[in-house]
Amino acid sequence: MVSVPHLVQYQGSKRNLAQRILRFCPSSVPRLVEPFAGTAAMSVAAAMQRRSGQFWLNDLNSPLIELLKLVIYHPQELADSYADLWSQQESDSMSHYFGVRRQFNETQDPKLFLYLLARCVKGAVRYNSQGEFNQSPDKRRRGTRPETMRKNIEGVSRLLRGHCELTAWDYREVLEGVSPGDLLYLDPPYQGVCGRGDSRYLSGIEFHEFVLALEELNQRGIAFILSYDGQRGETRFGQALPKSLGLQHITLTAGRSSQATLLGRDEVTIESLYLSPSLCKQHPIDIPSETREPRQLTLW
Repeated sequence: MVSVPHLVQYQGSKRNLAQRILRFCPSSVPRLVEPFAGTAAMSVAAAMQRRSGQFWLNDLNSPLIELLKLVIYHPQELADSYADLWSQQESDSMSHYFGVRRQFNETQDPKLFLYLLARCVKGAVRYNSQGEFNQSPDKRRRGTRPETMRKNIEGVSRLLRGHCELTAWDYREVLEGVSPGDLLYLDPPYQGVCGRGDSRYLSGIEFHEFVLALEELNQRGIAFILSYDGQRGETRFGQALPKSLGLQHITLTAGRSSQATLLGRDEVTIESLYLSPSLCKQHPIDIPSETREPRQLTLW
């Protein structure tokens, strides 16, 4: 099986679950829209399976969208820049990282951002109260090797070049621009673990506003898949979505939690997936009776 190209081990990315999530998508859709695109793992996987020929990638994190533009439309330039930055860390990798981080916060240069994402702890984007990227470097590794990064950049570019619209808008603006023929994949930050004042994310979303947005999508007949909450061990993340939305709830076992493992605990991460009424009408799924619960199916 040909591997799916990816940029970095971006925290929150659904890269490892993408193939399983796509099982709940129609075989072909005119356009796949990601209002919270991150590193576009779902669109890349969908392009590999030729499920859509058009993609709308949006993320409020503007440098991330600028990085995706370079990946898609200027892959060689970006790969060369990354190789140069990566090679400069040989003498003093820690000082080099902090120097690149300082320069990025001054310039917002997406080429610098790629190096930081490849080198930082857990591929996690973190910001301070001034909006500056402040994640620390991973002392155990030096980031993706340049030859591997180039291969992945070129792979993503081949799949998405000429097929993408890229924006850095608020997600509500994106939802206003979709039509009934689109399929949305929504992967917002976990509600309850982020917010506008939380240093771990650039911005969170407000629960009630988000529920209203989902209700409007239902009223307009828009098909969507939502990754919203989850569970690690006995700890649950995210406020329950109202049953009035009529969403089909599916849980996906994502494997052992790396964070819990670092803390000496053996815990499994469970990811929730929600299918909209419009999607279920277009693309019915067979729910085994032995796993049936109200609006829920667990897939191991």
